[in-house]
Amino acid sequence: MGGGAKAIDRQHAKDRLTARERIEKLVDPGSVFQELGLWAAFGMYKEHGGAPAAGVVTGVGTVSGRRHMIIANDATVKAGAFFPMTCKKIIRAQHIARKARLPLIYLVDSAGVYLPLQEDVFPDTDDFGRIFYLNSRISADGIPQIAAIMGFCVAGGGYLPVLCDTLLMTEGSGLYLAGQALVKAAIGQDVTDEELGGAEMHASISGTIDFKEPNDDACLQRVRELVSKYPDAGGSDEQSAPSFKPGEDIYDLFTDKPGEQYDVREILSCIVDSRTAPNSKGHESLEPDMDEYKSEYGQSLCCAYAKIGGMPVGIVANQGRLTERTMPGGKAGPSKSSNMPRVIYDDSADKAARFIMDCNQRKVPIVFFHDTTGFMVGRDSEQGGIIRAGAKMVNAMSNCIVPKLVVITNASYGAGNYAMCGRAFEPFLSFAWPGSKCAVMGAAQASGVLAMIEERSRQRKGEEIDKATHDEILDAVRAGYNEQQDIRHGAARGWIDRVIEPHKTREELIEGLRSALQGWDLSREFKTGVLQT
Repeated sequence: MGGGAKAIDRQHAKDRLTARERIEKLVDPGSVFQELGLWAAFGMYKEHGGAPAAGVVTGVGTVSGRRHMIIANDATVKAGAFFPMTCKKIIRAQHIARKARLPLIYLVDSAGVYLPLQEDVFPDTDDFGRIFYLNSRISADGIPQIAAIMGFCVAGGGYLPVLCDTLLMTEGSGLYLAGQALVKAAIGQDVTDEELGGAEMHASISGTIDFKEPNDDACLQRVRELVSKYPDAGGSDEQSAPSFKPGEDIYDLFTDKPGEQYDVREILSCIVDSRTAPNSKGHESLEPDMDEYKSEYGQSLCCAYAKIGGMPVGIVANQGRLTERTMPGGKAGPSKSSNMPRVIYDDSADKAARFIMDCNQRKVPIVFFHDTTGFMVGRDSEQGGIIRAGAKMVNAMSNCIVPKLVVITNASYGAGNYAMCGRAFEPFLSFAWPGSKCAVMGAAQASGVLAMIEERSRQRKGEEIDKATHDEILDAVRAGYNEQQDIRHGAARGWIDRVIEPHKTREELIEGLRSALQGWDLSREFKTGVLQT
């Protein structure tokens, strides 16, 4: 019963489930949840009203066919606050998971340290800080950790979920170091909970969370979907569902015409598997089997966990439409800016770097879909750290231990080509659509530069350059450059392994993934060296 019937009613009044209700919805139907430490804190803390089961539920349960250590704060017990035995119980669960290499799922709903007992919770070796230490070491050990914030997560407790590999958060929850009252007292600032650490803020401005979900049910279902995309968590090419849209729809959805836009997620829906999911009317309907990562942050790159032919993959794809970026704001509030299609911005590169690292943690192949003119230039971009962010993405991608496959759908220019796993970065296979282009920059920019160089060379020799000569030089340079950026030019020189028909992209990737995964060595350690942060 946790904190008792009244506490449960208060939890339900907030449209939130209790810890055990969440676990029941998370684990596979009909499977066993082996609870551990049920008697923790029995007979203890009577002067503080007691702490049944130490205010946290821990145990081993099966999620999407795979055993996990599940750790769920019980918000009906002192708002999920950490007592001394809460820390010891969680640390014990982490040690068990680490010994058996069990993935961990944390269901977070906690007010943080129980302050009247802070001296027994905060400072020592086996206290609160040890949980964060083990978070970090477990991640370095390559054991997946998913955290779902479904309530409040404040002060030092905020580090537990953020130290995990994947972080979800429900609307109405809070993640911040200090609440409204403390912020007002410390710096005199009047703020709302949402401005401080709401799900919308962390999804679109700080980029701290990976998935924003409307409620507990949707959040738990998303966790199950993410677990199903671990490489050995069920699903094979023989069992795969067809794509959500037929491959032939690509010709209607995609455009390579200058000035026109498309949504790359629509293209991906013709390539990834489909799945059933509850719709707004409560019925089952089909949707792409794709979970977009940080969908409201760094939107000029689309990153997603997906299945192709039943095989879990990570996807990094350039977005072909105008997107919006929300910037931090002061008293006036956040501001908005627009991101151009096909351009990589600093927030997108940061997002992609972390996503690539998580794909290596999960041991899933990565498919890069190229349609990029390169990284954003200009004062704002440079001051925002575009080179630092781009270097981080290149570093993470270069050090991948998982197979990398490439599909060039349209443009692949300059450093954008490099960051998206160009030929120099050892892709397993490089595919390209007919009509795509690959070069250091686009023809319009390059032709102007090359023509200017040619004109100055002639002028130094005493030749006079009139308009007719200028146009002649420019046309000749443009024709030569267009020939060099043609994908057939690259294929002839071995830069591309195979030029494919767009509507057969799914089939080509399935064959490529099968070949890669048949004997790929995934036992190597993933390490990046020093990252620019």
